[in-house]
Amino acid sequence: MNPLKPLLSTCVRSRLFTGLIVLVLGALTVLPAVPTLAAGSGTWTLTGSLHVARADSTATLLTGGQVLVVGGGGTSAELYNPATGAWTTTGSLHTARYDPSATLLPNGQVLVAGGSGPLASAELYNPATGAWTTTGSMHTARYQHTATLLQNGRVLVAGGYNENISPPFLTSAELYNPSTGTWTTTGSLHTARIYDTMTLLTGGQVLVTGGYNTTSTINILASAELYNPVKGTWTLTKSMLTARTGHAAALLASGQVLVVAGESSSSFLTSAELYNPATATWTSTGSLHAARDQHTATLLSNGQVLVAGGQNGTIFIASAERYNPSTGAWTTTGSLHTPRIEHTATLLPNGQVLVAGGLDSNYNYLTSAELYAP
Repeated sequence: MNPLKPLLSTCVRSRLFTGLIVLVLGALTVLPAVPTLAAGSGTWTLTGSLHVARADSTATLLTGGQVLVVGGGGTSAELYNPATGAWTTTGSLHTARYDPSATLLPNGQVLVAGGSGPLASAELYNPATGAWTTTGSMHTARYQHTATLLQNGRVLVAGGYNENISPPFLTSAELYNPSTGTWTTTGSLHTARIYDTMTLLTGGQVLVTGGYNTTSTINILASAELYNPVKGTWTLTKSMLTARTGHAAALLASGQVLVVAGESSSSFLTSAELYNPATATWTSTGSLHAARDQHTATLLSNGQVLVAGGQNGTIFIASAERYNPSTGAWTTTGSLHTPRIEHTATLLPNGQVLVAGGLDSNYNYLTSAELYAP
């Protein structure tokens, strides 16, 4: 079972994974009509549906241009082909996973680690064979953690949740070495957190922001930390202007990090702020038109950021907005066909954005997928 979700929506978001039944349609491939979309249309069109309904999954753009979706639906994994608009099943995981991390490695394979249970195990997906192989396990089982590929080719995993230890909110961090298939511990976060964001900066350090943990109360965090891969240590940097969890972050072309929306201790947020690594400072920028958390933020090919979906209390959101770094302002754009949270969003090589899966307003797992044409 998941730990508590952020404060305002704990009750409406809680759900059981136990006894989940999913229908797997084998290797059947459905070939929907692939729409021709005009550049700059700012609209969403439906594309082929997933074979398995899923949320809390991962989506990884492979070097060949297809998208691998895994987790949130048992052991199954699927590939999206942008050329045909269709999904095909691929090799299954050795272990069913919810809330794992997935990271594209320099050799083109995908590392999937952890997941609810909690799990310490990890697996590698080889696109050339469509098969998974087990690799070294993490030192600490965890889920709802963050992960990123460092410039040295290793994978940093930090934080997360493990209900089998005390305290269950984790500060520990680990490094995966693809050359040896092993994990080593590295410096720990100053503050345990989940539902935070992790962003690789252009200088090679890693920025972690916000999130929450619980002690005797729920603590929504404004703090931010920087990981130095050379030293293997975390240092506190300036805190965000607003404490937030369930937010999203995107690295801009300028090297600054945009952090947007989320949830505070008293409300859902429209606010956004920018982190400048050169000065280690935060500045406020334009606010969204609609408050939301559990949304996605995707850097578009033109340097703007697309925010889509999310939730405001019991209201699920279909609207989408675009941030223009040149003006610091948000503009509304076309809305999703289905309001959703806990979905994935992936920038495709053709400049479109693929949104897949998630939960609808009745907390049903979704198979539907949509394409956004900027």
